[in-house]
Amino acid sequence: MTVQPMAELKQAGPLTGRVAIITGSTSGIGLGIAHALAEAGADIVINGLGDAVAIEAKRTELAETHRVRVAYNGANLMDPAGAVAMVEAVIAAFGRIDILVNNAGIQFVSPIEDFPAEKWEAIIALNLSAAFHAIRTAFAPMKAAGWGRIINIASAHGLVASPFKSAYVAAKHGIVGLTKTVALEGAKFGVTCNAICPGYVWTPLVEGQIEDTAKARGISREDVIENVLLAAQPSKQFATVEELGALAVFLCSKGGRSITGTALPVDGGWVAQ
Repeated sequence: MTVQPMAELKQAGPLTGRVAIITGSTSGIGLGIAHALAEAGADIVINGLGDAVAIEAKRTELAETHRVRVAYNGANLMDPAGAVAMVEAVIAAFGRIDILVNNAGIQFVSPIEDFPAEKWEAIIALNLSAAFHAIRTAFAPMKAAGWGRIINIASAHGLVASPFKSAYVAAKHGIVGLTKTVALEGAKFGVTCNAICPGYVWTPLVEGQIEDTAKARGISREDVIENVLLAAQPSKQFATVEELGALAVFLCSKGGRSITGTALPVDGGWVAQ
């Protein structure tokens, strides 16, 4: 992994000088958080799958828009060695790791009696185990530096359950438990760990789900939004990647210093019911 120097860095922000890894950040929530952290001044490492040309375009856009250093690491996080190698490569390239956002994840929906065992293993591997391996590799350098911010993107399903999502719900509940444990271990060393628990978030992936569901069920787009996707969200509004990014920046800022071990819903009231 190479890091290209920036000829002209932006004016100092609250996270200037920090280095952040955001997994699953070539699109959607992860990319939104990457933009927010970069806007706050952090150097960024994005990670994820996709077309190489498209990923390079997004990396360049991040760097040029926010005038920070941006690198891409294509580690396969389904493999524990990949998560470890990613963090080690970032430390080697940047000399430090300050912020780790574990966002990468996949989903599969099925009644439990029909749930494919391989899907269970894949979801647990990426949604839970990858976060563990990245955290355990980044934790010692953060402790040594006396500062670190770990943010795990969980879900409303880390706090409540829904039918037919056994692996996803199990993994997200596991992420919340992992968050609490890491927070306790880091509390004396300036290392915080929190989980953000979104409900439905407006992303291109969700946009595609709306159109597909409307066609499959023979109902309107509006019915899909209000009565299918947002049925559990009292606000009847999607969260946005900008909102999640703003929360991530706050957790990494001075104002978030004493916030650790929490699971913060961003779900329009879903889990309050």
